[in-house]
Amino acid sequence: MASTLTPTFGSIIPSQKQELLNSNYLQFNSDAAGDTNTFAQQYLPEIYEQEVERYGNRTLSGFLRMVGAEMPMTSDQVIWSEQNRLHISYDGCTLPSTLTIDLETNGTTIQNVISPRATVVVLDPTTGLEAKCLVTDSDTTTGIITIQPYTVADLTGFTATGLKVFVYGSEYQKGGSISAGATGANTGTQYLSVDPQFTQYSNSPIILKSQYVVSGSDMAQIGWVEVATEDGTSGYLWYLKAESETRLRFEDYLEISMIEGEKVGAASAITTGKGTEGLFAAVSARGNVNVGFTAADGLADFDAILKNLDTQGAIEENMLFLQRQTSLDFDDMLAKLSLGSAGGTAFGLFENSEEMALNLGFSGFRRGSYDFYKTDWKYLNDASTRGGAGGNNSVEGVLIPAGTSTVYDQILGTNIRRPFLHVRYRASQADDRRMKSWLTGSAGGAYTSTLDAMEVNFLSERCLVTQAANNFVLFKGA
Repeated sequence: MASTLTPTFGSIIPSQKQELLNSNYLQFNSDAAGDTNTFAQQYLPEIYEQEVERYGNRTLSGFLRMVGAEMPMTSDQVIWSEQNRLHISYDGCTLPSTLTIDLETNGTTIQNVISPRATVVVLDPTTGLEAKCLVTDSDTTTGIITIQPYTVADLTGFTATGLKVFVYGSEYQKGGSISAGATGANTGTQYLSVDPQFTQYSNSPIILKSQYVVSGSDMAQIGWVEVATEDGTSGYLWYLKAESETRLRFEDYLEISMIEGEKVGAASAITTGKGTEGLFAAVSARGNVNVGFTAADGLADFDAILKNLDTQGAIEENMLFLQRQTSLDFDDMLAKLSLGSAGGTAFGLFENSEEMALNLGFSGFRRGSYDFYKTDWKYLNDASTRGGAGGNNSVEGVLIPAGTSTVYDQILGTNIRRPFLHVRYRASQADDRRMKSWLTGSAGGAYTSTLDAMEVNFLSERCLVTQAANNFVLFKGA
């Protein structure tokens, strides 16, 4: 009895001519039901071994390295104090009568330090009226001062609320003396000492963690795609790419957390964390916010920002980190100015080297008495973060002063100059938590447990210190 040959890969029927037929060659790409002779392609395709970098450099960190510094600390909290203004001024005052002024604002008790015989300017923002007056009596209990205007009989015509009062000097009679220590109403001889006050702020570090795990079997398996990442990792082991991207992502989180961080509020239900104050939160609470900056009226808006900076620290050099549209608005604003009116700028922040500034991505211009260095901020343009969000209240840029403050560093034991914006991380002689990474498991060179895998661990503990936030400006969409 003749046997029947049934090959595993299909039946081959000879042909008298040399030609390709369905019956005389093996098919590896058949979609027929039940056909076991299938394969993606019998011919080797042309393979590009490297991935196409369609998003360019995907990392977002680098902002804080441009504008600040990182310094160690050994506590759960960092506290700093900031000076208050030097001169005596009161806003939101009321006018009980035409010859008395209540320094209290909306019924809030304040410290009255205006002495009798002081000379003050009373400003009415509503009507534009002003009067220079001599203080004849000052009550430290009620906050009411009695005044006598120099050029008019009284303050008739002034608005009853919203007045501003500031001291510009004093006037005493010949042979008079100043007595101190009395409180309450007086006869015009008391001098009130002004004790300097400072405002205290604090922030607490948060702990950031991340981990990547790969099994020992996958570590021993190669792929056909060559790994190439931003940090220079290369090879045909796919886990190298995953581990590298986990590290890069964690390094970005270290910076983004310092920018976006929020403290836990009273209305929050969070009980297992305290949060931390990031840059946006600090500037929103203690700094300046500009809404709706556009090219159409950019010069007028920008000059208003300059006038506001004049009322603050008036720091000469400032850096602008902007999203694309706001950066173009600044370009359009500058394009309307001639070189003579815009003025040049000395790149003092970059050792007076324009080339150095340009290499770092900054372009400079001068307006009024201020120098500005402008650059695009990738974090505000990246679609995976704030890029493309737009709309009301969207963050479109930030102005950061380039000033420094002199403080005593307990760790270094000396006075050092610190940028207004800097990062504090936990560190001591026993442990440095600035950026820790370690391996655990039993693969990849780690022999710490019986787990058949390699665990790559990352950890950091840090917070941001935003000093003198009154000199910062946050640009937001209208």
